Amino acid sequence: MTETPDAQPLPSPILDRHEALGARIVDFAGWLMPIQYAGILDEHRAVRTAAGLFDLSHMGELFVEGPQAGAALAAALVTDPPALAVGRAHYSMICAPDGGIMDDLIVYRLGEQRFMVVANASNAKTVSDALAQRLNGFDAVLDDRSLAMGLVAVQGPKALEILQPHASVDLASIRYYGIAEGVVAGMSALIARTGYTGEDGFEVFVDVERTGELWDVLMEAGRPHGQVPVGLGARDTLRLEAGMPLYGNELDRETTPYEAGLGRVVKLGKPGDFVGRAALEKAAADGPAKRLVGLVVTGRGIARHGYPVLDANGPTGMVTSGTMSPTLGKAIAMAYVAPALAQPGTIVDIEIRGARIAAEVVPLPFYSRPA
Repeated sequence: MTETPDAQPLPSPILDRHEALGARIVDFAGWLMPIQYAGILDEHRAVRTAAGLFDLSHMGELFVEGPQAGAALAAALVTDPPALAVGRAHYSMICAPDGGIMDDLIVYRLGEQRFMVVANASNAKTVSDALAQRLNGFDAVLDDRSLAMGLVAVQGPKALEILQPHASVDLASIRYYGIAEGVVAGMSALIARTGYTGEDGFEVFVDVERTGELWDVLMEAGRPHGQVPVGLGARDTLRLEAGMPLYGNELDRETTPYEAGLGRVVKLGKPGDFVGRAALEKAAADGPAKRLVGLVVTGRGIARHGYPVLDANGPTGMVTSGTMSPTLGKAIAMAYVAPALAQPGTIVDIEIRGARIAAEVVPLPFYSRPA
C-alpha cells in the first residue's frame, strides 16, 4: 500500500451500495465507510438476535509465502504461527522492540507454506512495512493484497443458515478460528469463521472487483432471516460487550500484551528469537504497571473514551471505551486502572462531566453468546 500525508480517504469498494441504503458515511482510518444505516441500536440488536452484514473491506490482508514463511512470522510476531494446523487461525500481535503493541492481528494458515495476516485498517501500512523488514533474511515473500481484496462478514445466530446455500463448503465443518478455500455465490473465496461481535459468523474474502456482487447476494439471502446491514457504530458496541479490544483504545504502542490482559498470546517458550522478546520477558517477570478491566457504571452517566478513573486519592486510570450496552441495558466500559484496583467487585469512580460517578470492576467479557 502507498500512502501520503495528505492522501484523500479511500472509498469502500462498495460505497455506492452503502449510499443507496442511506448509510451515514464517515472517514475511518483513511477509508470512507458506513457508520450506521437505520440506527446503531437496531443494527446491534439484529446481530444479537438474527444477523448483520458488514463491509470490512478496509482491513489489511497480507500474505506471507515460502519455505520459511512460518519461521519468518514466528520471528516477527509474538505468537507461534508454525504451530497452526492448515485451515486454522489464531489471534496475534506484532510488537515493537520495547514490547509495545503495534497492532493486533489474526493469522490464518492457508497451506504448509502460505499464511494470511489480517491487520487493522489504521495500521495496515505499518504492519506491512514492519513485516517486509522482519522477513528480510528468510526464504519468504510478503504480498500485500490489502487493496486487492474485499471482505464481507455475516455475523449472528443465523449467519450459517444465511451463508450456507451460497457456499461450496460445509460451513459447519469450519471450526471457530478456522478457514477454508471455496466458492461463495459463484466466486472464489476464503471463508473464515471469525468475527468481532461476540456472535458466531463468517468473514468472506474475495477479489475486490467482486465485493459488490457478494454484498448483493448476501443482502438478498439474509433479508428473510431478519439480517440487516451494519455499520461501524454497532460493530463497536458489539465488540465492547464481547470484551474485545480496539487498537487505539485498549491497545497502543505504550501498552504491553500483559497490561491488556492478553499475555496468553505471547509465546515466550517458542523456539528462536522474536522482536520484543527481551522486553516482554521483563514485562512478564515484573508484572503489569496497569491493568485492563471491565466496569459497570452504577451511578447515572455513560463513561466515554478518555474519562478519568478515580480512587480515594485521585486519578488512577482512564476509560478506553464506553457505551450504554444495548443488550444488558447498563452503562459499561473498559478502562486501565492501577493493578491494586483490578479485582472484580472493587468500586471506583469515573469523572463524567465534572462529577464522580461510581462504577464496579467486573470480569470481561460483559456478554457471552448462549451456548
